[in-house]
Amino acid sequence: MPATTTTTVDLTGLSAARGGSRRLTGHLTRPTGPGPWPGVVVIHEALGINDVMHRQAKRLAEAGYLVLMPDLFTDGGAVRCLVPTFRAALSGQGRAFRDIEAARTRLAQDPDCTGRIGIIGFCMGGSFALLAVGDGDFDAASVNYGRLPKQLDRALTGSCPVVASYGAQDRTLKGVAPRLEAALDRLGIVHDVKEYPEAGHSFLNDAEAGPRALRPLMRVAGIRPHPESAVDAWRRIDDFFATHLKAESRKD
Repeated sequence: MPATTTTTVDLTGLSAARGGSRRLTGHLTRPTGPGPWPGVVVIHEALGINDVMHRQAKRLAEAGYLVLMPDLFTDGGAVRCLVPTFRAALSGQGRAFRDIEAARTRLAQDPDCTGRIGIIGFCMGGSFALLAVGDGDFDAASVNYGRLPKQLDRALTGSCPVVASYGAQDRTLKGVAPRLEAALDRLGIVHDVKEYPEAGHSFLNDAEAGPRALRPLMRVAGIRPHPESAVDAWRRIDDFFATHLKAESRKD
C-alpha cells in the first residue's frame, strides 16, 4: 500500500465561527504523490479517536482520499463530551454538527482537494454521517452501524448517495437496516444497504477496542470485529466512494 502522512490540524477558528466547539483539533491524513484528491471526513466511534480509528483513516488515504478526522471530544475530553455528543448524534442538533461542518470546510479549502467530499462514520459516528447528509454539502456518505433518527424521512430528504452496513447480530440495532433501506427507497435516494448475518456491532474494526476489562462483556454483547464481513463491506464502500467521489471535480 502507498505511504501516507498524518498531521494534527487546528480547526478551532472554523468551528468557533459556526458556533461549534471552543477548541477543536483534527487529524489530516494525506496520500503520497501528486494530488488533488477527493476528501473524506471520518467521524469516530463513541470510544473516541484510537488506534483503530487512525487505521481506518489511513486505509481511506491509501485508497486515494484526503482524509480529515475531527476529534469531537477535543473540548473537554471523552468523559465530559460523550453524553452531549451522543445526544447530538440522535437529535440532529448540537455543536458536534458544526464541528463536522468545520472539518468539511477545511477539506474544501485545501488546494489538494478536488472539492468532492464524502463522510464516513462508525457507531456514534455512523449516526452523525446519516444526519449530515441532508444539507447537500457532501457527495456521498458511508453509514456503519449508526442509529436512525426518529424523523427518518425528514432527515434524509435531499440526501447524497448512501452506502450503509449493519450486523444482524447487533442487538442494539435490530431491524435498522431494512428500515433505512425502505426510507431511502421511498425518497428515491441512491443507496447500497446491507446487513451481514454473522456480524455484530463494530464489525469493521480490525481489532478490539475499548478498556480491556470491558472487552469480555463487549464480546458477549456482539461488539467485536468480524473480518469476513468487513472485507465485503469495505469493498462496497470503496466501490461506492469511487463512483460518487472520484468523478469530475467540483472546483472549476
